[in-house]
Amino acid sequence: MTDQNNIREVLKEHQGTFHPVVPFDPQRDRLYPFDFTSDNKELRPEQIADTENFANYINQTLRAHGARYGIGGYGEHRTLYARSRHFDTGEEPRRLHLGIDIWGPAGTAVMAPLDGIVHSFAFNNNDSDYGATLILTHHAGGVGFQILYGHLSLNSLKNLHEGKRVSKGEVIAEFGMRFENGNWPPHLHFQLIIDMEGWKGDYPGVCKFSEREKWMANCPDPDLVLGMMRYVV
Repeated sequence: MTDQNNIREVLKEHQGTFHPVVPFDPQRDRLYPFDFTSDNKELRPEQIADTENFANYINQTLRAHGARYGIGGYGEHRTLYARSRHFDTGEEPRRLHLGIDIWGPAGTAVMAPLDGIVHSFAFNNNDSDYGATLILTHHAGGVGFQILYGHLSLNSLKNLHEGKRVSKGEVIAEFGMRFENGNWPPHLHFQLIIDMEGWKGDYPGVCKFSEREKWMANCPDPDLVLGMMRYVV
């Protein structure tokens, strides 16, 4: 298994070389930091449970702040996951988010931050799941890791095969609509994974709070590659 501290240092060293993952221009566009914890008093549980109302909240908030995209979520203890039994596992439900979400219009292009190959892909068609999902394997500074792209369009999975090469900056996917993205408002779930632990086409993006140290060790901060959080308004 790749040394966890080493890969973090390598990603920090190479951060300035990664291609943008979405068409965001920091000179022109604004980012809004969404908060889906209990600290957000503007968002009611019944809004979150209804995808159309949830999407209206996302869109209205972005418009109100003049932001092209919303972003956030890594390490966030999200109460919003009460919307689905998909995240309920026995006595302790899964609520801690392991990726970064980028909220924006369906059809938004997703680009490869660096060269890679297709590790696996799947249509995880459960309510509040990833929907169309793509996982790529990348190398930087001699170390390997995976990136999971979730909530994509089904069109993003066409003409794929494991081992297919992708080039840095290539459009590899697009944000999906609710019928194909797990019944969510359009967004991208972007997650770094050091060790896939045998998973293919899927990997947990949410964990139990009590197990956060283990899961976050294997899933470093995605902003090491994205480099977008510094631009939030």
